[in-house]
Amino acid sequence: MSSTLRILPLGGLGEIGKNMTVVEQDGRIVVVDVGLRFPTPEMVGIDLVLPDFSYLRERAKDIEAIVVTHGHEDHLGALPWVLRELGAEGHLPPVYGGALTIAMARSKLDEHKLRDVSLNEVAITDTLELGPFSLELVHMTHSIPDSSAVALGTERGTVLITGDYKFDQTPVDGAPADVSRLAELGREGVLLLCGDSTNVDRPGFSPSESVVGPHLEEVFARCEGRIVVTSFASNIHRVQQVVDAAAALDRKVVLVGRSMRKNVGIGRTLGHIEVPDGLLVGPREIEDFPDERMVIISTGSQGEPLSALRRMAYRDHRQVQLRQGDTVVFSATPIPGNERAVNETIDRLYHIGCDVITTSDAPVHASGHGYAEEVKLMLNLTKPRYVMPFHGDFKRLRLHAQLAEAVGMAPEDIFQGENGLPLEINERGARFGKPEQAGMIFVDGVEIGDMADVALRDRRMLSADGIFIVVVTIAEQDGRSVVDPEVIFRGVPFLDQADELSDEIRATVDASLQRAAKEELREVDLLQQMLHDDLAKLVYDRLKRRPMVLPVVVEV
Repeated sequence: MSSTLRILPLGGLGEIGKNMTVVEQDGRIVVVDVGLRFPTPEMVGIDLVLPDFSYLRERAKDIEAIVVTHGHEDHLGALPWVLRELGAEGHLPPVYGGALTIAMARSKLDEHKLRDVSLNEVAITDTLELGPFSLELVHMTHSIPDSSAVALGTERGTVLITGDYKFDQTPVDGAPADVSRLAELGREGVLLLCGDSTNVDRPGFSPSESVVGPHLEEVFARCEGRIVVTSFASNIHRVQQVVDAAAALDRKVVLVGRSMRKNVGIGRTLGHIEVPDGLLVGPREIEDFPDERMVIISTGSQGEPLSALRRMAYRDHRQVQLRQGDTVVFSATPIPGNERAVNETIDRLYHIGCDVITTSDAPVHASGHGYAEEVKLMLNLTKPRYVMPFHGDFKRLRLHAQLAEAVGMAPEDIFQGENGLPLEINERGARFGKPEQAGMIFVDGVEIGDMADVALRDRRMLSADGIFIVVVTIAEQDGRSVVDPEVIFRGVPFLDQADELSDEIRATVDASLQRAAKEELREVDLLQQMLHDDLAKLVYDRLKRRPMVLPVVVEV
């Protein structure tokens, strides 16, 4: 047994989101999860952030399979883009997961017109052979049905990637995590545990999902007007509890947001959501019922710019116009990094006159990620030889490592990694290998690309300080200006100085062209660079701002 087992995280370490892990043995690869995350405010004009999977492009034909632990965007959302790129390399690997996960994957791929992909439902009792790997899914509880840990058997031993999990003893669907199988794997021997770190900073055990339903009903009972509940569209269990609370209080339910309607439809088809006949009505029927009879379930719990709730808060939604007396219930907590967007949305709701209820006001949310004691329980059940904390920023990865030490693991057997840093395990033990390329790929519209820093910088500059465009027409023979330069500016807050500054800009252009003539600079790109530097200095000296300066030189 001389080959080396490599575990290469391409996303999910040092961050919350875009989880993707490459497991490699004997030159063959299994990819676990293909997630995305949403852009931060400074990523102007960016729609989605994907892991940099260029490593997989170069190894496309070596990929045995893609395995997805569950249907959340941070584990499944990048699948269409990854498959499209791998397909361009001549290889479309098969995709494996639970029934709901595969149904959500199929829906996403249909939207992207990717219909030649092999999508395979894996039952919990199945063991599949994928080249040098064996694959087993272990049932876990999370905030979405069909969540699984992935147990990959290799000649070195079992690699257990937990996915997102909690040890909920009273889950809404009545199926707790398969603790007995985890313990059995521990007795058989787990070589490496790659564990969720999202809530390691919270002491104790996480509350059960089943406690949320009664509290939602209590909140609903106190509301006299319409109720808007916002949660993750994929949180099927939460939608079921909102439906149950609405039915108990004789309220109708409206689903708002494309992903909410789509996921609830999939959940109903697979039997994960049961809705009494006549309870659901369409968005156009909202005004047909009294306010006290209406519950709206909406996307937008994270303040996403284009989500239904965000548009409602800014009075930009075609079908739902919020008004004083409405109550908005946030049945979710902000993902780290989204707090600002969520707070902005809440403030706009207050401006309209809505009442807002968050988790600080009532227990209307239960996290799908286990707390510190559950992380310890996972470690004690599986008794791994090595541990590599996953799914968390660097603070949480360190806290997870400390918990592993607390249950008796040796520090040298705990590996705090980062994206692009492979863990290599062979007969001599485990150690980090040579870093591979890892980072971010941006989705801008429907296209993906490695958005250069300069492009994001330009977008930030445009959004903050505006743009100057200066069109200069010069004679081809001597390079002198033949007409007055045209000055166009947009988004620059200096209207009271506009005429004066425009005159100074024209004077600066003339001076720059004269200097260029003396230095015998005739190339258009060099002239444009000289004009840019001179104009940028002038604008900053006058305005103390740095708008984008775009000189355009035309020869006649």
